[in-house]
Amino acid sequence: MTTAVLLIAHGSRRADANYDLVIIADLLRDEGEYPIVVPSYLELAEPSIPAGARQCVEAGADRVLMVPYFLSAGSHVTRDLKRFRNEAADEFSAVRFELCPPLGVHPLMQVIIRDRLREGSAEM
Repeated sequence: MTTAVLLIAHGSRRADANYDLVIIADLLRDEGEYPIVVPSYLELAEPSIPAGARQCVEAGADRVLMVPYFLSAGSHVTRDLKRFRNEAADEFSAVRFELCPPLGVHPLMQVIIRDRLREGSAEM
């Protein structure tokens, strides 16, 4: 089974904000566990989620892990991303689409926040 990762962020009108997801996708792909990693955006940027799903399938994926690059399971994750998952599964019936949890409450978030706090206090 060929598994792809579809990273999903909200999207911004600012290209540099969207580029953060591209960097994360490149780093994840370079680790080697997932050779197909595609960044996509809910709105305001390209590729859209449907276009990103299509890229995964065209690259040979028969399983797509949809990873919300969101901090919490708000309405975009609970409603919108589930709808996109269902639509992709309907369009590509031979491919399994799985919606992963958002970043949310994870033990490493505390480490990240602590690092950011140190960075912020270093500027003072």
